[in-house]
Formats: sequence, C-alpha cells, structure tokens
Amino acid sequence: MATNKHKLFTRFAKKAAHFTGTPACFVIALAIVAVWALTGPLFQFGDTWQLVINTGTTIITFLMVFLIQNTQNRDTEAMQIKLDELLRSHRPANNAMLDLEELEEEELDELRKTYEELARRSRERSRK
Repeated sequence: MATNKHKLFTRFAKKAAHFTGTPACFVIALAIVAVWALTGPLFQFGDTWQLVINTGTTIITFLMVFLIQNTQNRDTEAMQIKLDELLRSHRPANNAMLDLEELEEEELDELRKTYEELARRSRERSRK
C-alpha cells in the first residue's frame, strides 16, 4: 500500500507532468529564455549571465527526468495490467503470457523465436 508521501509525490508528478506538456508552460519557458537573452547586454554577456541559464536548465532537466520516469512507469504498469486482463479474459489466449515482463532476457528471446516461427508458418500457409 502506498504511503502518504508516495501518494503526495504521485499527485504532484501527475500535475507537474500534465502542466509541463501544456502550451502555457512552453510560453513561460520561452518568456524566461527571452528575458534572459534580452538581459545579455545589461550584464555584458558575462560568465554569470551565461551561468544563470545553464544552471537553471540543468536543474529543470534533472528534475524532469524523474517526473517523466514516474509518469512512464505508471503508464507502463497500467497498460500491462490492461493487456493482462485482455489475455486473461480471452479463452484461446495463452495465459502463460500474463507476466512476461518478469522473465529473464533469455526466456523472452526463446518465446520471441517461437512466435516468429509461428508467424513464418502462418505467412507460408497464407501464400498457398
């Protein structure tokens, strides 16, 4: 069960990820860059002036990596659950496929080869 801190982070991450994908956020970022560029002459395009934008963008990028990863993890997990439910509810489906994401790389390679062979045979039958 998720803790309150985890729930709080999840809510924040959802809202932040949503906001950062909006036109308003893009306009804000563009405005910040424009203000920075326009203040260049005021600060003689000095090292400190450059450091401000470099530090700011580095920090924002660093934090966005975690927000994006959190969003990606939740989306992937939700999609996996939906796919599992579709497999489970379809009688002819192979229920052994329900937790493939838990298998080792070698096991996945073997399954992939099996399904590639099934696809090859199916194509051959459809050509006849």
